[in-house]
Parts: sequence; structure tokens; C-alpha cells
Amino acid sequence: MSTKSKIPSEKGLDKTVTLLKEGYLFINKRMDKYKTDIFKVRLLGQQVICIRGEEAVKVFYDTEKFQRKGAAPMRVQQSLFGKNAIQSLDGEIHLHRKLLFMSLLTPAHQQKLATLTTEYLADVMKQWENADQVVLFDEMKHLLCKVACQWAGVPLAETEVTERGDDFIAMVYAFGTIGPVHWKGRMARNRAERWIKDLMENVRNGKVVTEQGTALHEMAFYKKIDGTQLDTQMAAIELINVLRPIVAISTFITFAALAMHEYVEEKEKLRYADNHYIEMFIHEVRRYYPFGPFLGARVRNKFIWRGHSFQKGSLVLLDIYGTNHDARLWGNPTQFNPGRFENWDGGLFDFIPQGGGDPAKGHRCPGEGVTVELMKVVLRALSTKMEYDVPNQDLQYNLSQMPTLPKSGFIMNNIKKLVE
Repeated sequence: MSTKSKIPSEKGLDKTVTLLKEGYLFINKRMDKYKTDIFKVRLLGQQVICIRGEEAVKVFYDTEKFQRKGAAPMRVQQSLFGKNAIQSLDGEIHLHRKLLFMSLLTPAHQQKLATLTTEYLADVMKQWENADQVVLFDEMKHLLCKVACQWAGVPLAETEVTERGDDFIAMVYAFGTIGPVHWKGRMARNRAERWIKDLMENVRNGKVVTEQGTALHEMAFYKKIDGTQLDTQMAAIELINVLRPIVAISTFITFAALAMHEYVEEKEKLRYADNHYIEMFIHEVRRYYPFGPFLGARVRNKFIWRGHSFQKGSLVLLDIYGTNHDARLWGNPTQFNPGRFENWDGGLFDFIPQGGGDPAKGHRCPGEGVTVELMKVVLRALSTKMEYDVPNQDLQYNLSQMPTLPKSGFIMNNIKKLVE
């Protein structure tokens, strides 16, 4: 039987400012300092328990032990997720709504998104040939905004693409910031919610006709467990929670381009790679480069893990970045090596760039398949369908910023589309 023991505790006052300064490395540094997978620290005015590693992931995604209600700070809901969205639900209500999201992100839907991305990318590459230079991150966020909206059945004029794409990304890049960047994200969310809420109202009153099976239609007419529809505000929030993550794949794509540039031998391999190796490369990009820093949940029922007592209601942070760079799971974790996924068994708790556990039953992102398929499309284009130069630029990314990105956004020039 487990016995209680004392959790290492970070001394001093509230460390929220330190967290914002250290970013992705905040939790991992203290894990290494205390030689543990668990420690306490004061953040946002409350005592928080931080955990790391495969066993921690298994515990974190145990719905008998943890719940999401009350875990996400309001400032994160107001910028990234939306208030009272699926990320804050638990139990049967969460599972019922999760089924909706899963139905919209099946392999068939993934292929529709991949096909649209292929088509739009072919068109935009023609424009890139005539441009002095392009910033890949900017190009991809706007392209994926068009892709996401067309796939979802959301009307989007060409004149709106830049604003809407920028707003979706602003929400993502606001959650770990303070000051102007955070407020930019909150204003972006407010604009997006007004836009989609008006659209939802027009769908329900018949002014906008939707096609059954599209994300817009299914979200507009989704019925909760009690048989009632979501109000138009919540329907808008949840549709944004389908569209925004698709646009956010532009971050992974930018890091993939950086990996091809930094590891020239990998770019050469990708020219002739089969589907399996491309997936290995994509997984390593998602493991190696920073995306989500950590996730939060609250203790549902008191339990003991590793000899430490977790009290009901306590806030717990799971270190995503630290787990994906855990040397016990990933030999030489600071080395970029797609080969480490050669014989990976698809574990649900060791590789968690977009969360852990079973996406159908828990809070793991249901859109990982979309991420992989769209990254495949762009990687094939970058490696086999075009030639380009990478001029001198600042490609450094700052781990104290959450999320982070190469500062230049990855600039390319002298682009030439290859004849197939």
C-alpha cells in the first residue's frame, strides 16, 4: 500500500512571472533540479502540482482521478479555447460532444482536407514563383484558413482570408503571453465569435443553406444529451475549435521546413521517402520542436501517486514539452532523429505533442490525423515539387515564448515549381 511522502516544493513567492519568462523549460528545469517527476509551485495565486513522464501521463488522463472543469484560467478561455468549450467539459457531456468532433475528423475528412490543401498549394506555388520572397508561416496560415473554411462549409470571401487567418493564429499565440499580444488574441477571438455566431443564426433561420456532414451544418444542428441545441454563441465557439487547430498546423509546417533546412540529409531523404518515413519525420518534428508547453487539470477524487497525496480540487500541470524530451523515453532527446519512430508502437502516453490518451475517450486532440495528413502534403511539395533558396534570416526560436516560432517565419526566395 502506498504511503504519503513530501512533494519537493519550489521556494519563494508566486512564480507566474518566472514561468512566463522561462516558458517551455520552466517545469522541466525544476524536475531536473529536484531529480523527480513531481513538484509543487505557486502559480496564479494558488498551489500547483507539476508532473512529467509516461506514468504521469497515464495518471493525468485517468478520468476517475482528474477533471478539466475549472482547470483552464479564464484568460486562456478568453483567447484560446472560448468560454465553457469542450476543453472544460467532463464525463458523459464531454464524451457526447467529443463524438461530434470525432465524426468531423475521420480519415475520410482528413483526406478531403488533404486534397483541398494539395489543390490550393498548387495554385499558390505559381504565385510564389513570381514573388521576391515568401514567408512560409504567413502563407500557410492563410492557405489553411481557406482550406478549413471551404471544407467546413463556412462562406469566406477572398478579401476576408488574411484577417480571418490572422485572427485564428492570434488566438493560439495569445495564451502564454501578457500585454499587447494577449489582448490581440482576445480581440481576435471576439471578432471570430461574432462572425461565426451570425453565421450560425443565418444557418438556423434558413438564410444560409448548409450541406449535411459539413462541420458548419453538424455544429449548427448538434443536439446535447438533453436533446436541446447549443446556443448560437456556444455553437460558434465549438466550430472555431474545429477551424482554429487546422490553421495552427502552420506552426508545425514551419518547424518542418526548418528541420529540412537544418538537417540537409533529411531533406534529401524526403525526396525519395515512402509514406512511412514521411510519417516518422513528421512525428519527430512534433516531438522535437515546441508546440504546447503543458496542460492543466484538477483532481476529481483524492488519490496517492508516487507516494504523494493529491487532494481533491488541486490544480495539476502535465509537462508536455518535458515528456516529449524525456531521456527515459527518447534516447538523446535533444537530437533530431526521425529514425526513433521506426519501430514506435503508437503508444498513447509517451508521445504527447497534442495530448495523451485515447482521443475518443479523453481530452487528447482529435485532430492529430489531420495534422499529419496536411503536413504530408506540404512536405511532399517542399521536397519534390519545388526548388527554393533560404536566404540569411533569423531562424532562432525562443523557448521562453509560448507558443514559439522561428523569428523570421521561414523566408524562401528564388522559388521554382518543378515539372511533374
